[in-house]
Amino acid sequence: MQGKVAIVTGAAGGIGEAVVRCLGAKGVKVIGTGRTASKLEVLKTALGDKMEFDYVACDVTSDDAPEKIVNAAIEKFGRLDILVNNAGSFNFGPVHETDDAMLDEVLTISLRAPFRLCREALKHIGKGGSFIFIGSTWGIYGTPGGGAYSVVKSGQIGLTQTMAAEYGATGIRSNYVAPSVVRTEMTDAFWDLDFFKRTNHELTPIDREATTDDVGYMVAFLCSDEAGFVNGQTIGVDGGISTTRYLSPEAAFAERK
Repeated sequence: MQGKVAIVTGAAGGIGEAVVRCLGAKGVKVIGTGRTASKLEVLKTALGDKMEFDYVACDVTSDDAPEKIVNAAIEKFGRLDILVNNAGSFNFGPVHETDDAMLDEVLTISLRAPFRLCREALKHIGKGGSFIFIGSTWGIYGTPGGGAYSVVKSGQIGLTQTMAAEYGATGIRSNYVAPSVVRTEMTDAFWDLDFFKRTNHELTPIDREATTDDVGYMVAFLCSDEAGFVNGQTIGVDGGISTTRYLSPEAAFAERK
């Protein structure tokens, strides 16, 4: 992967930053995007000479965003090999509580924006290239309160599979990474609530929290030649929550009142 070039959206923190660092460790040059230039500049300073990183501060939903982001990669590094669609909206709630404004926000940020960015990136990404979608286990199974968030994550799986079929013959692979809930600035407010623990930690066989690096390592692997025959797949980085009927002993043997 040495010398390849990637775009990572939502790069300024959490999972996005971990993806940037894990790709950089494999010699990939990265253009990161985000809405806040100051946060991206902090990341660039922190990375220092560890890897080649630059950024574009923009709103991924704006009309000119795809061309602006892709052109930045071509102008800075001369090529484009990888697109990691990580930016998204963590806005969720039951269908009956989801108004049109909320629905439009989630659809625009998490489905329309990555679709348009993929379309623009396809002008430059060729054989050996990869498209990665950072999704969620909420796109795999039904979740109470998932609402529009679950809808767009399922939609990303459809886009992944369509692109895998459409462009696999040209040597371009597309895959979907589905983490369970990862502790980031976006999820921190929920983390210690009893309901949150019961519906996440107590249903996960592996007895630890998911980390941003767990996701970053998977993305770096999927973009490498080591995963050269992996295409159109949904890969759960979830400790087994999406494929088992596990229940922690504490929950399983709790006495009902």
